[in-house]
Amino acid sequence: MEFPADLRYSSDHEWARRDGDRVVVGITDYAQDALGDVVYVELPAIGTATRSGSAFSEIESTKSVSDLYAPVDGRIVEVNEALTDAPELLNEDPYGRGWICVIAVEDPASLGASLDALLDAAAYRALVEG
Repeated sequence: MEFPADLRYSSDHEWARRDGDRVVVGITDYAQDALGDVVYVELPAIGTATRSGSAFSEIESTKSVSDLYAPVDGRIVEVNEALTDAPELLNEDPYGRGWICVIAVEDPASLGASLDALLDAAAYRALVEG
């Protein structure tokens, strides 16, 4: 199980990577493993407003359907269209080619604090390894 140190994590098993005033979002290695084979990703619409902790999309696997929760407040500005034809990228490369969307934050000045409110790699590892 991977826990990249450069990411922040939600207790709902999403990861967030800062990219300037934007945040790239995906699901964690732990989440993709728990889901099993991902067969469909509902990509959020460009322009969709997000609120930290609120569902903004869904992932369907052979085991279940799971909501995706936004790690920060903002607006969806980019989605990973590759997931439409290859949802298995979430299983194969959850921290790379399996990214889901990019959120432009509403208040760039508060982005650091928003990310600091999420778990670091050690805290997320402790959460999932309990």
